Amino acid sequence: MFRRALREASSKLARDLPWIGSRDPWGILVSEVMLQQTQAVRVVEPWRRFMTALPTAQSCAASSRSTVLELWRGLGYNRRATNLHDASRAIVRDHDGQIPPHPATLRTLPGVGSYTANAVASFAFGAPVGVLDTNVGRVLARAIENRRLTHGEAQRLADALVPRRASAAHNQAMLDLGSQYCVGAPRCVSCPLAHHCRWRCDGGIDPAPRSAAVSIRQSPFEGSDRQLRGRMVDVLREGPRRLDEMREVLTTDRERFTRLLGALVRDGLVEATSATVRLAGDTRSPIG
Repeated sequence: MFRRALREASSKLARDLPWIGSRDPWGILVSEVMLQQTQAVRVVEPWRRFMTALPTAQSCAASSRSTVLELWRGLGYNRRATNLHDASRAIVRDHDGQIPPHPATLRTLPGVGSYTANAVASFAFGAPVGVLDTNVGRVLARAIENRRLTHGEAQRLADALVPRRASAAHNQAMLDLGSQYCVGAPRCVSCPLAHHCRWRCDGGIDPAPRSAAVSIRQSPFEGSDRQLRGRMVDVLREGPRRLDEMREVLTTDRERFTRLLGALVRDGLVEATSATVRLAGDTRSPIG
């Protein structure tokens, strides 16, 4: 009943996003990596910019790390960019430049977990697997079960709901529903699936918080190591810097700067010497 109602409401739920409806496996992989921990509206322009510059896994694999990081500008969580770059190289090296169609194989790529693997397999290849992210997790906990779910329960339920055909359309509708109506503060009054929601019909406490795949509130961003790491990468996008100048620009203590710089080097984002620091693969001379 719920699945049929979802299918009938799918046109009302559809969002205008450039990767939706695409069957280009590389474009879908890029979008799904960008969408990790980032709202779709923030991904649209970076995705278009990235796909214009690097439209294939081969072109990404052949580019420098600094080029990929420059194209990632504005998205944050820059480790995802290095994972995508490494994934493109693995695709070229191990899969003849073709995105593998099976979730298990996709999960062997750097930065590709269960959600991303299932999303690419479904949207690009029509695989009958459920796509489980925080949006879908809320729908499952509220509308289908009206209880908190473990991750295994949620994934099995997501898989069971997928129709034998048209898995991409079903999974997209689930994502659209969760992102627009079954949000943290649910919009039940206007939700087109409200009459088919067990929580709405049966009542009780909201089962979504702390249910499987549902995000928990992150620690404050302002002043965090995450913010400072992002600032360091943003500064280096303009060009390499002298190490002493970099410390002055970031206005943080030496111990914290050294610790975060070391982490960026280990993550493959940055290269540093005793005198200079630059994005990995950047061959320009230091600014100033």
